[in-house]
Amino acid sequence: MITARLKPRGQAAFAMGGAWLTPLEGHWIDAARRHLALHAALVRVTVVSLRGSAPREPGASMLVDEHGTLGTIGGGRLEWHATRAARQMLIARDSAPVQIDDLILGPQLGQCCGGRVELWLERLTRQDLPWLRAASQSARHGGAQAIETRFADGTVMRNVRSLPDAASVTLRRDASGEVLLETLGAQRPPLWIFGAGHVGQALVRLLSELAIFDIRWIDPRPELLPAGLPDCVTTQACAAPVGLLGAARAQTRYVVLTHDHALDYELCRGVLRRGDASWLGLIGSASKAARFRSRLLREGMDPERLARLTCPIGVPGIASKVPAAIAIAIAAQLLQQGAAAPAARGAAVDPHTCDGACVTCGAARRKET
Repeated sequence: MITARLKPRGQAAFAMGGAWLTPLEGHWIDAARRHLALHAALVRVTVVSLRGSAPREPGASMLVDEHGTLGTIGGGRLEWHATRAARQMLIARDSAPVQIDDLILGPQLGQCCGGRVELWLERLTRQDLPWLRAASQSARHGGAQAIETRFADGTVMRNVRSLPDAASVTLRRDASGEVLLETLGAQRPPLWIFGAGHVGQALVRLLSELAIFDIRWIDPRPELLPAGLPDCVTTQACAAPVGLLGAARAQTRYVVLTHDHALDYELCRGVLRRGDASWLGLIGSASKAARFRSRLLREGMDPERLARLTCPIGVPGIASKVPAAIAIAIAAQLLQQGAAAPAARGAAVDPHTCDGACVTCGAARRKET
């Protein structure tokens, strides 16, 4: 069976066979704008609250049209149910524009997570393009930080406004109906990657799909910096990368993996002298790390600052030297620092609850009690 799937920027599905499932890059608003510029309608599905175990965190979104999906709320039967419900909303165009589903991830849904998830499904058409554009532009220029969507008596009303301390998504109910508050996107932590060789390219491919870092990707060789990258990646060809360090924000993460050991050394020295890095990782062997540390100490580097240098980089246990495997190890190490944790995005998760239908959740409950 040939399956066509919703694609960002109007990409066509494969002519033969299946197609890759496409991630949702950046905020759902920008993806919805691109799709509605080419198609009449879609439904966006967002996890607005959860209790206990669930596949995705509050704020996770996917877009659904009559043929495919973009993004994910966790896969499995939960996503299958949401996709089917969304397509029913597209078919029944006289139905309410918003639907809220409260689902228990137990035997009835065919999942054993044991948690409870609330989904917000909202039909969007080309008539929504003006406020989608306004919200996107306001967020980019430092204006409004949140969208307030009020659904009452079958009508949707929206207000794009300043709400700097909001969680990623919050659903509340009052006398007039349901109100969804959601941020337009928290500021991503900065990550500077020096080097666009095989490992650098593999690493940026991985991290750009996650879209959790604001990546500046630097290399003296412009021919190695691809075009058409996601919004979370900015490339810069620079013959003297060390001179750029003064422009980095405090608490930036740095990954150094250039083609030149001398340049690696100068970059590490420059970052350590600043003294305000969130993390500094250098690709290389244990002997390279020892040489760099010894030389930096001889030059008077403070041992406490030098201790911030991580080399070799990557989570332990991955022996492969294939560039993609090295990139996976580095990406995993960056993720371990907590950049992708729901708490870092302000999402509130209720305490664990479970009906005991799943082995994992049942074990968790027994441990807690």
